Amino acid sequence: MSSEQTKQSLKLFIVLSRAFRAINEDVNKLIQTYGLNPTEFAVMELLYHKGDQPLQQIGGKILLASGSITYVVDKLEQKGYLRRAACPKDRRVTYGQITEKGKAFIEDIFPSHEKHIDSLMSELSPEEKDIAIHLLKKLGLSIGK
Repeated sequence: MSSEQTKQSLKLFIVLSRAFRAINEDVNKLIQTYGLNPTEFAVMELLYHKGDQPLQQIGGKILLASGSITYVVDKLEQKGYLRRAACPKDRRVTYGQITEKGKAFIEDIFPSHEKHIDSLMSELSPEEKDIAIHLLKKLGLSIGK
C-alpha cells in the first residue's frame, strides 16, 4: 500500500470518527431532554420495536457490557417503563418487557427523535444517503472477514 493510500485511509478514519461523534453527541443531548440517558433510550427503543428480550441478550444488541444492563433495567423499572418477566419455559431466563407506560412514553417522544435525526442527515440528498449506507455497510462488513 502506498503512502498516499495510507494517508487517505487515516483521513477517512478521522473524518468518519468526527462525523459520528458530532451526530452522536447531538442526538444524545436530545435524548437527555427526555429524562433518559442514551443507554436507557436504546433499551426502551429495542423493547418497543423488537418486543420482549432476554436480559442476557440486550447488552449485545445495543453494544453494552452485560454488567451494566442490570443497572439500566433497574432504573427503567423504577421509572415504570419496563418490567422483568420470567420465562415460563426456562426459569434461568428473565425477559425485559416494556410496560404500557413505557410504550406511551416512546410513542410520545419517538416522532420528534426521528425528525431530529432526519434533520441531521438533511445535508445529504436521498441518493447520497443511499451511497453512504452502501459504502459504510461494505466497510463494516469487511472487518473481521
